[in-house]
Amino acid sequence: MEVFLADIEKKAYHMAAFATGSHADALDLLQDSMIKLVTNYQQRPSQEWKPLFYKILQNRIRDWHRHQKVKNVIFFWKNTNTNDDNQDWPDTLESAGNDKPDDNISKSQQQADALRHLKQLSDKQQQCFMLRSWEGLSVAQTADIMGCSEGSIKTHYFRAVNKLKSLMEADHDISF
Repeated sequence: MEVFLADIEKKAYHMAAFATGSHADALDLLQDSMIKLVTNYQQRPSQEWKPLFYKILQNRIRDWHRHQKVKNVIFFWKNTNTNDDNQDWPDTLESAGNDKPDDNISKSQQQADALRHLKQLSDKQQQCFMLRSWEGLSVAQTADIMGCSEGSIKTHYFRAVNKLKSLMEADHDISF
């Protein structure tokens, strides 16, 4: 179980960080999800852990969004959407093994662009794209995790890919 959690920790953190926009909230959601998996599902076969974990994480993220809506209604005069907490987290995607400074700068810029574009997707499109592309989950597994039909997953994924493609193409056209 420890090896499994170590393997998914980074990707799951980034999913939670995309969804919340906050480093601290992402860590809380990740930790809560891991604890629930270990506490309630450790006895399950290891091939079931990944879909179970992401379903737990999705439920935690959904609960976080509901809580934020209530919080924003109650504290409407405060700006609760500051992103100061997550200014440094995209840097964690960088590869430590790359020796060429120019490659590091180019890769960092590409990662920053990709993250910026992912943030422009709807919450469901973000989560669907990350579960399908980053985690390689099937349409059926993603549908189960997100609590919607396989057709909805296909639609969300298709729209996410098309929007990302058009945003990246627009960046490319501006660059030249």
